[in-house]
Amino acid sequence: MERNERFARIQRLLQTRPVVRLSDLCSALEVSRATIFRDLSHLTNRVGLPIVFDRERNGYCLNPAAARSELPGLWFAPGEIYALLSMQRLLASVDRSGVLGEQLAPLHERLLTLLESQNDSAIEVARRVRIVSAAARTYAPQHFQTIASALLERRRIRLTYVARRSGEETEREVSPLRLTHYRDNWYLDAWCHLRRQLRRFAVDAIESVRVLETLAHEIDEAQLDAALGAGYGVFAGSAVRWATLLFSADRARWVAAEDWHPQQRGRFLPDGRYQLVLPYSDDPELIMDVLKYGPDCTVVAPPDLRAKVRQRLQAAIDHYAGD
Repeated sequence: MERNERFARIQRLLQTRPVVRLSDLCSALEVSRATIFRDLSHLTNRVGLPIVFDRERNGYCLNPAAARSELPGLWFAPGEIYALLSMQRLLASVDRSGVLGEQLAPLHERLLTLLESQNDSAIEVARRVRIVSAAARTYAPQHFQTIASALLERRRIRLTYVARRSGEETEREVSPLRLTHYRDNWYLDAWCHLRRQLRRFAVDAIESVRVLETLAHEIDEAQLDAALGAGYGVFAGSAVRWATLLFSADRARWVAAEDWHPQQRGRFLPDGRYQLVLPYSDDPELIMDVLKYGPDCTVVAPPDLRAKVRQRLQAAIDHYAGD
């Protein structure tokens, strides 16, 4: 029986019996007294479980006076702990403003403690995992926490929002419906009572937010997905159109492995180029993604999207006309 299995068995015995004798532990786990002592020491000192020895009843039990009396329901193998630490590093890079760090810190410390009993250094394992975030925008942590609380409590919020395109500042009352993390940034899907329609707000563009006592207006998830989840990226909408993009043979293999949209359709052409067809609503984000490929991407359809990309490319060339 491996050590993690013994831990789980000890857990069940302590949960189901008022007191467990040392002889019972040795018999149930089929190990020596020395092994039991080591396991109990690890569970008490490393994991922090409130295991005490009751001299009157000559056995081990959970300390009823301890602040923490519940045992964890899952034990991790070293490889699983490494994976969780890697996930923690990933989340830390996503959570650049630290809105989740305080809540996750105890879990991170617990994982490090479990790893310290192995031969490898937990710090060394965590140090060798590197996540690089690109173009992530900063935002006030308290705004995220306030929005998340209102979302879970199903309360409306009053917020001051600054539109990215126009710089216009508006104050509006919204019913929060969903938080989405997309391309290193957070967005709030909500019913806007000012515009009387579903809207998506960048959390970093929210200047102030206040939770109201009024209950939030509920929207069916299918309706929310149809309105904000059908098109391309965060500029999604219900009026969906389809774009056809053609990538050069040099970029084809990379693009073929990328997920642009859940409903995308792609195929290789006989000459090695790659054709990608995907839905979109508002086009700014799609245009930005097309432009980053430069001469390796051509918009085939629709004509107005092709014209917009051509105009942007021509404007870029005009900036260098005097060189």
